[in-house]
Amino acid sequence: MDEQIEKTIDINRILKGKMGSKARYVPRFLVVWLKHIVHEDEVNRFLWASRHLEGTDFLTECVRYLDMKLDIVGIENLPDKNDGKLYTFVSNHPLGGQDGVALGSIIGKQYDGKFRYLVNDLLLNLPGLKPVSIGINKTGKQSRDFPRMVEAGFKGENHLLMFPAGLNSRKINGKIHDLPWKKTFITKSVETHRDVVPIHFGGRNSERFYRIARFSDRWLPFNLAMLFLVDEMYKNVGKTFRVTIGKPIPWQTFNKSRTPMEWAEFVEDRVYELQ
Repeated sequence: MDEQIEKTIDINRILKGKMGSKARYVPRFLVVWLKHIVHEDEVNRFLWASRHLEGTDFLTECVRYLDMKLDIVGIENLPDKNDGKLYTFVSNHPLGGQDGVALGSIIGKQYDGKFRYLVNDLLLNLPGLKPVSIGINKTGKQSRDFPRMVEAGFKGENHLLMFPAGLNSRKINGKIHDLPWKKTFITKSVETHRDVVPIHFGGRNSERFYRIARFSDRWLPFNLAMLFLVDEMYKNVGKTFRVTIGKPIPWQTFNKSRTPMEWAEFVEDRVYELQ
């Protein structure tokens, strides 16, 4: 790589940060493979070239770089940005990266960058995402701060974009579908009087990814499949994705006739009805 390019993603540095002095025992061939699978050189070239961009502008540049063609249906269902209300936008999560980028670009453009989403702390390594992100790390030392971060997001003055499944979709009974949605977006939307806007993002990863995810979810104590998400992103370059936006669901809908978990499943079903 050109020495003038600053490396935002550095596998050697990440391994040293996670493993300390033990990192030197990681076989060289494994380090080379990791750099390849996360496309270290390509990603760093892009991040360096777009280092002057942040927030919505950065996300939109990501869409351009990945040559994503977005077929947006129901754009008229996005609430008026001047209605004085805050909303929770929720979507399925088929890709694990590109869907977040694309939806962030769409929502950011509609609401003049006045949105935030909860992202894994690893994504906070991307400087362009920091202005629109609330970082979380459910498995690390920040896990105890997760409720506080969610609280800060919902009590803030920005719209929220969430993927309630947490992880990206898996292949379940032959279909690409999210893992069960968590209830947090229901309880917090009711508490802060935010209507919920359902969005369906059409797309899928490779069969290889779903085989790895199935093995990882069943047998490993960590999410091995996550390592392959950048590679999947590059496999999807140039593809067309259909984004369908549903009508807002008033927060008053989520009454005590069902539990928050049942209401989360209700909204999840509503999202998949949009496809």
